[in-house]
Amino acid sequence: MTDMLSRPGARDGESSATPTSEVAAQTKPLVVSAVISAGACLLTGLLTCAAVAVIGWLGATFGGASGAVRAGASAWLVAHKAGVTIGTGRISIAPLGLTLFFAWCLYRGGKSAARSSAADRTKDLISLTGAFALVYGLGGLVVALLTADGALKVSPLSAFLGTFSLALVAGAAGILVESGAAEDLADATPAGLRDVVPAAWAAVLTVIAIAALLYAVLLAVHFSRITGMLELLDAGVIGSIVLFAICLMLVPNMVLYAVAFLAGPGFQLGTGTTIAPTGVDVGNLPAFPLLAAVPADGATPSYLLVLTALVPLVAGAVAGLVVVRRGLGERDENGLGWDAFALRGAMAALLAGIIVFALLAMSGGSAGPGRMSAVGVPGALPAAGVLAAGMAIGAAITAAVAASRRPADSEADAER
Repeated sequence: MTDMLSRPGARDGESSATPTSEVAAQTKPLVVSAVISAGACLLTGLLTCAAVAVIGWLGATFGGASGAVRAGASAWLVAHKAGVTIGTGRISIAPLGLTLFFAWCLYRGGKSAARSSAADRTKDLISLTGAFALVYGLGGLVVALLTADGALKVSPLSAFLGTFSLALVAGAAGILVESGAAEDLADATPAGLRDVVPAAWAAVLTVIAIAALLYAVLLAVHFSRITGMLELLDAGVIGSIVLFAICLMLVPNMVLYAVAFLAGPGFQLGTGTTIAPTGVDVGNLPAFPLLAAVPADGATPSYLLVLTALVPLVAGAVAGLVVVRRGLGERDENGLGWDAFALRGAMAALLAGIIVFALLAMSGGSAGPGRMSAVGVPGALPAAGVLAAGMAIGAAITAAVAASRRPADSEADAER
């Protein structure tokens, strides 16, 4: 990335079709663009959470509208990994479906800020990213201060750090893409490293897809449990809508727990519980529909143990194929041996393991007092390490075999 990015409309030496004076009139100062875009993201998230909370309040027979709005703000904070303490219980488990929605909004907000400010120089992009994240983080701090009341307590520092971090990552991605800096960074990156990133994401998405399929199958098998829970809850029409929204926000968490299950270490749904391929010890669970897929206490079917070995290898094979396919498009690909492609596959597996670890670490937390104070993947690092090792084996072997089966130079030239 250089300081001579020719945005907008003048990349690669092209002349801009829009007069300079007209472009200048349409742009806004960096700080103004950051404030407007971050503020829009902040309001969108808060209004979304408040709307769901108010809908639930309309169907309830207790509480007030102000309490519903405060509950919505609390959900917004928890989605940013800012822990909320209610009485003696603490809620810090982020509903990742909601977190992903906020990240998408911030990504779009970053693109909007870059577009409205026409930032193209390195220092301007850094300043815009910092201002965007700072405004959003300060907004989170203010929301935490206004939400805390009586038994409900929120740490302003954790609220600021959570909101600032998410805005920094997602907003920076949007700003880099819109300004063209992401493309410049990709062009400046060596081809071998550039191919590792999409291969790693392909491996991660493969693991998540298999885990989601397994979770969906288990839900279908135990569908009678779901209907029994719904009858027990008897939430009514409005309550069912709110319950559906909550389940939708927590589905990514459950899928990541299935990933940890397939990795071997498993996960927990409360203090002292274990759900792993080697066995299940969980006892009674809350009447929550998403928990219907949890196996009963005791030994698990043997095919689940087979999946723990196959899933990382399959994901690694996908990463290896991506590495080879992208590598064969390089100008100097004829000079690359099978060992170079195997190394790229192993690097992609390592990056995929880091991504999986970050996701697993974000998926857990506290879901209330007592037993539910520990929910998630306590062995996130071992789980990610096991997956990374299996993916590295699958990726290296697949990439090496696919690269060694390339057509000879003469045959390749003839085909071209």
